[in-house]
Amino acid sequence: MPHVESGMTVGLFGGSFNPPHDGHGLVAEIALRRLHLDQLWWMVTPGNPLKSRSNLAPLAERIALSERIAHNPRIKVTAFELSLGQSYTARTLEKIRERNRDIHFVWIMGADNLKDFHRWQNWQTIARTFPIAVIDRPGATLAYLSSKMAKTFDYARIDEDDAGTLALRKAPAWTFIHGPRSALSSTALRAKSE
Repeated sequence: MPHVESGMTVGLFGGSFNPPHDGHGLVAEIALRRLHLDQLWWMVTPGNPLKSRSNLAPLAERIALSERIAHNPRIKVTAFELSLGQSYTARTLEKIRERNRDIHFVWIMGADNLKDFHRWQNWQTIARTFPIAVIDRPGATLAYLSSKMAKTFDYARIDEDDAGTLALRKAPAWTFIHGPRSALSSTALRAKSE
């Protein structure tokens, strides 16, 4: 895990990044700015249990490509999840919390993931572990109104104007952040290269 100092606010931005693209970079930059983060951990996962691994690029390649996109020195590209021996987000977040008790974390996800978030293993545990920032993505703006997660945790949603306080709030707490959007998609980029 990247080095942190006591009291820091850190965004956790996980994904397969297969391949990473400028849209991911935009989400990371929006999160850093709007959430007032000290760092953002760009967590390249060994693989997504909900996705096929048949066209998954090697981890080292996805890390190297992510490092090329993540220009901000406060963004730390990491693949420490590999050393945990599993790829379920709820367990990863539990390990992060165990090792960093005095750090304020926020889970960051693109709105395109919100519609299927309830399919993630222990998704309600994830929502109760760290606050969540959902960053707008093309075609997914309405997901925060209709998703099972949004409906289940509607009482815990904070106004986007208060996003800068999210890391200091007790979970469950979440917000939806509007802003510039990129139409880039890893799925579309893979399809182009095949």
